[in-house]
Amino acid sequence: MFAFCADPKSLEGASWMVCYLTSGKHLMFYQSFFVVIGLMIVTVPCALAMGFAGALAARSHFAPLRWIGKGYAALVRGVPDIAFFLFVPLALDQGLEYLRQKVNCPDWDQPIRQGNDFVVCPAAKLPLSSSPQWVHETYAIILAVIAFAFVFGAFASYVLTGAMNAVPKAQLETAEAYGMSRRQTTWRILIPQMWVYALPGLSNLWMVLIKATPLLFILGVEDIVYWARELGGTKTSAYAYPHGDWRLWYFLGLLVFYLLLTKVSDVLLTRLSRRLAHGQATVAGEELRRA
Repeated sequence: MFAFCADPKSLEGASWMVCYLTSGKHLMFYQSFFVVIGLMIVTVPCALAMGFAGALAARSHFAPLRWIGKGYAALVRGVPDIAFFLFVPLALDQGLEYLRQKVNCPDWDQPIRQGNDFVVCPAAKLPLSSSPQWVHETYAIILAVIAFAFVFGAFASYVLTGAMNAVPKAQLETAEAYGMSRRQTTWRILIPQMWVYALPGLSNLWMVLIKATPLLFILGVEDIVYWARELGGTKTSAYAYPHGDWRLWYFLGLLVFYLLLTKVSDVLLTRLSRRLAHGQATVAGEELRRA
């Protein structure tokens, strides 16, 4: 990155450390922090959308829809998260490739399942083997977002269902007495008031999501944990580093990063909770009224 880094043999002390920390590998390491934060920012609205749909389905009067909503939350809550983090991307990837196989290679006469291998024609691969590296990385991140949204959407569904049930029924009955339809009561009375009850549970889900981001490593995404292990070790499968085992320092940096991220999140969520509680008939709302 710097001109004096061109001759590695002349580097020592602070100049060596500066060149080491600004190498191409370390720039990718720094970029992976933004990948993790970006994934969380994208995952949250997707998980909330799935959770909101699941919560409304669980409260539906249509029995099959209600069974789907309750079954979705119960299924994900009853199975270890890592199983879904591994299953959802694999099932989605193979399902898309199977559909592309039927469209792009209708004359393919070989079995798709060959022992433990899933074999499709080259035109059905997703992404194509000739695609640039950024396409493969983006595809892996998209699958990771879907897996995270599927898992945390179920937990969000459970939280939102409980929040909807916590809204005083007297207010819903009053709205119906004034002539509001069930749909109007849901969107104008129930949903605006449920957030104050849902925020504590959703805040916990956000913290759990932060702690779950290292699972990106097992999904094939080169995240901060991957680069910390890669750069902190004495060598990789390709070459050796000119330093000892520095993994302790790299993982200590990750510890500081996650602690700062959770602290900032806690401050922002506390302020949001106080704002939502203002004027509400809750303990927090009563405390704000007296203050």
